Amino acid sequence: MKLSDVQKRLQAPFPAHVVAWKPGVITKDRKRALMLAHIDARAVQDRLDAICPDGWNFEVEVVAGTRLPTVKGRLTVLGVTREDIGEAPEGDLGTLKAASSDALKRCAVHFGIGRYLYDLPKQWADWDDAKRQPTSTPELPDWARPDHERSPGGAHLVQAMEQLRYELPEDLELQREVYKHLKAALSSLHPESGLSGQGRAA
Repeated sequence: MKLSDVQKRLQAPFPAHVVAWKPGVITKDRKRALMLAHIDARAVQDRLDAICPDGWNFEVEVVAGTRLPTVKGRLTVLGVTREDIGEAPEGDLGTLKAASSDALKRCAVHFGIGRYLYDLPKQWADWDDAKRQPTSTPELPDWARPDHERSPGGAHLVQAMEQLRYELPEDLELQREVYKHLKAALSSLHPESGLSGQGRAA
């Protein structure tokens, strides 16, 4: 197996629930934020494990003399190596582990993993400064979703299945969340059935 054989699978969009959002810019009045989509290092590892579990390797080398913890990452996939620098954020999260995760993500972009996220349109959202989060999660356009999420109700089904991956959650609020996604998915698939008015969560 060569890198060219799996390039499309490496570049494929991630499920929407795997994509997280962080503020890139917050307005002076702290009421609006430019939200940036990103994935974490574990999502990169999962993608590589799913496609070539025995065909990739990642190494880091600490870069000395920098203000923040910094490493040079070296990702090899099916015999092809790409390098990039990873830097830890300011504050308590500024560790070599954080720098290594950043380096892995940056190296992965060289292979096309998550690169499409840089092509997303700018998304401004209302910002809750007290909670340090947007008041609502930005939506990904259809082209930035996997094929199975582009069908009616697909995203809701994926979210419900993710929450049910191991077992039905004991927490009542989580059960309601699963029920909400399943109901929304079924309503999208069969809008004429009027499911929105049937039943209540336990």
